Amino acid sequence: MIVQMQEFVADSTAALGNQVRKIRKDSVKSVRGAAVDSAENLKSLKSPVRTLARSGIKLTAVSHSTVASLIELQSEVLTSAISDAALRLERASRADSVIDLVREQIEMIPATRTRIVEDAQRTASIFKHAGRDLRGVVTHLYEKVVEPTEEKAATTAKTAKRKTKRAVRKTTTRVRKTAA
Repeated sequence: MIVQMQEFVADSTAALGNQVRKIRKDSVKSVRGAAVDSAENLKSLKSPVRTLARSGIKLTAVSHSTVASLIELQSEVLTSAISDAALRLERASRADSVIDLVREQIEMIPATRTRIVEDAQRTASIFKHAGRDLRGVVTHLYEKVVEPTEEKAATTAKTAKRKTKRAVRKTTTRVRKTAA
């Protein structure tokens, strides 16, 4: 009986030792695989980083051109407002009576209103153009960075799912062999 127990313990020890060796080999393989995958993932970041940097440059160009256009518009608005105020003062100085003064000031209201509306339309046009440019930059960035990442993630998830199923099957088979 003692001999049988010793044989059983020896067999169990040998089986356990084999399992430990296999697990150790599998662990080393999985760590190496993870290191290789990590290296590939780091290498794959080069292109998105460059694309992001270029998009940042494009965004800066859009913002600079928008601000330049707004500054030019502001300069023109101030110049025309100053000219309008000077014209109002000239007309006021030539008025013979209060009635003439009020009449001439009222006559200038449509021109002032037209100028203000045109300035507002130009401002809206500048922002509309900037919005289109911004949308173009963001769309390009999304197409180059996010969509390939989503596709790669979907492919990786499918591959990982298959690997997981295979690993489970092998583990189940090993457990059955060890138990027998």
